[in-house]
Amino acid sequence: MDANASSALNPGVARREVFAWAMYDFANSGYTTVVLTAVFNAYFVATVAGNAPWATFAWTAALGVSYAIVMVAGPVVGAWADARAAKKRALAATTVACVAGTALLAGAGPGDVAWAVAFIIVSNVAYALGENITAAFLPELARPSAVGRVSGWGWSLGYFGGILALGLSLAWVLSAPERGSTTAQSVGGTMLLTAAVFAIASLPTFLLLRERAVPAPRTAVQSHALARLARTAREAAAYRDLLAVFACGTFYQAGVATVITLAAIYAEQVMGFQTKDTILLIIAVNVTAAIGAFAFGYAQDRIGKVRALRVTLVAWVVMVVVAYFGTTQAVFWIAANLAGLAMGSSQSAGRALVAYFSPPDRSAEFFGLWGVATRLASILGPVTYGAFTWATGGNHRLAILVTGVFFIVAIAILGAVDERRGHAAATAPRTP
Repeated sequence: MDANASSALNPGVARREVFAWAMYDFANSGYTTVVLTAVFNAYFVATVAGNAPWATFAWTAALGVSYAIVMVAGPVVGAWADARAAKKRALAATTVACVAGTALLAGAGPGDVAWAVAFIIVSNVAYALGENITAAFLPELARPSAVGRVSGWGWSLGYFGGILALGLSLAWVLSAPERGSTTAQSVGGTMLLTAAVFAIASLPTFLLLRERAVPAPRTAVQSHALARLARTAREAAAYRDLLAVFACGTFYQAGVATVITLAAIYAEQVMGFQTKDTILLIIAVNVTAAIGAFAFGYAQDRIGKVRALRVTLVAWVVMVVVAYFGTTQAVFWIAANLAGLAMGSSQSAGRALVAYFSPPDRSAEFFGLWGVATRLASILGPVTYGAFTWATGGNHRLAILVTGVFFIVAIAILGAVDERRGHAAATAPRTP
């Protein structure tokens, strides 16, 4: 956070609150990094499912089910949280569920496919709902002109949370021989470590972050979550730029989700990485992602959020091309770090753009709808990849090339977004 941080914040918002809010990004990043990206996904394919031909597809299908649940639940939970001014309560419930689900993954051993699938679904649903809710605090904290940089602070700090969880996991895996254990047998311990980091690091959020929203009257029609969603549906045309961002997000997040959930599988199945090598790679990628999120947070507010997002999407296309043609681990390291830079900046840019285009009193609802777009993406991308590898007898290279199409489509859709018009729609007075 820079010396001029206070000028980026809304009146009455203390710096410690922004730090507390950003600490939730720090806390939950360990889940995506260790469980979805670096350790448990590859463990599921190789050990739990025994490298069966359907193993990668089973992993992506389990995630797909969890995201389908979030698509239905996200907007309703968001609208309820707005109406009741209960974002912190909802966030606490999802945090407990994700921490518990992650810890229970420690019990998944060879052949325990049903157990692993069940708790991947539970933990990932809770994680995704929590991600929507914490993002909804952004318009309360940051001035409209500064949502890009404040979002970038959170994303960049978040990647260091992923590094911490991965570092602890790496130490645990490397010490396996001293305990008379194996790498595969150490995975359960990494799940417990990840759950502990999430629980402890999220405490500042619940202790210091204020709930500024005011509950709607219980008798008001708009206090009902479904009624609020119906109102949004009626007003959809007024938010055409935000809807275009949702559509753009569906496609580019499909590519991002594919990289997040399948990077370790690709590294081990195609490039010959060992578990410890994959963890080191993901740690490095988290550093570049933190740099990308922080730097582009400022770039968004200077050159425009739409233009900044377009730059990051082009970087994603370049990454896919490098990964497809790369045949050595050194080249894959280059591709992976390109992905890190693009990931940090694109994730931060998407969140900032939705905050910029959302009415402040309905931020949780609109971030719930953003969650529908991103979770649809999280089904579309990984399941397409998984199905493609299954259909082609395990051709991961062609599958990663197909992933690049998602970013190209997103770039095309982004051309329809007018940043000024989108923000004007968010701030225009409307009749309840």
